[in-house]
Amino acid sequence: MAESRQITGQCLCGAVTVTAQVTNPIVRACHCEMCRQHTSSMFISLATDPHSEAFTGPAKSFQSSEWAERGFCEKCGSTLWYGTKHDGVKNLSAGLFENAANAQLKLEFFVDNCPQGYSLAGDHKRLTTDQTIALFAPQEGTTE
Repeated sequence: MAESRQITGQCLCGAVTVTAQVTNPIVRACHCEMCRQHTSSMFISLATDPHSEAFTGPAKSFQSSEWAERGFCEKCGSTLWYGTKHDGVKNLSAGLFENAANAQLKLEFFVDNCPQGYSLAGDHKRLTTDQTIALFAPQEGTTE
């Protein structure tokens, strides 16, 4: 079984520090419209152990939809997390951590929304909008 380790990162200005535990460090990229508006690109998150994160400094959140919030540094505006309201899980911005905590890109969401001006190289799973929605909101009556 993989062993958990603590990682520490910070926002651009250093006012917000974040610590988290990570057992399976993978990076995920999201190309949905809200992530692109929030970051001016894709949102790249680092998979950390759920509810293991701790923030110090002026971390604030904005409720971006009925089910989600986006965290940012009140001082410099750095993106800190994307979080789901129903379970309180925060998907931390990979850019907070040196070398993205040495994690590898494993998954892209909403690849059909990725602007034509860029793409991510590598052999990783790529989910379309329909596949992403099915993953997070299975239709009634399915076992997924």
